[in-house]
Amino acid sequence: MLNTLSIEQTWQFDGALGDVAEARQGAAAFLHGLERLQAPRAPDALDDVLLVVTELALNAFTFAPGPFTLQLRAVADSVHVAVTDTNPAVPRPRPFDLEGRGGIGWHLIGALAEQTVTVPGPEGKTVHVFLPW
Repeated sequence: MLNTLSIEQTWQFDGALGDVAEARQGAAAFLHGLERLQAPRAPDALDDVLLVVTELALNAFTFAPGPFTLQLRAVADSVHVAVTDTNPAVPRPRPFDLEGRGGIGWHLIGALAEQTVTVPGPEGKTVHVFLPW
């Protein structure tokens, strides 16, 4: 267990669509490094974190034009994902659109997360998601 060790990494993105894939790739590299230090508790933990990173980055691209920041931090037996973007609105679940126009991302995040917290600020917000590792 990482009782006293904290590992973190931060990425800055311009807000282009390709940044969503880059965020996921950066997160994958971070998590593979973390795996070498501490195996996850569940076999799907790595995929769950990558899904949350992808959804948060895509939401930043879609709903908050401009740059966004991704930060991953491993502490004890969890991974803290934080995405800061330019839209101060707190995310709200939307009804799932069966025609494929969204509405499922925030529900997925809520189902996978141990905790979610959104902190609005004067120039945007930071969404914090805590996932088991």
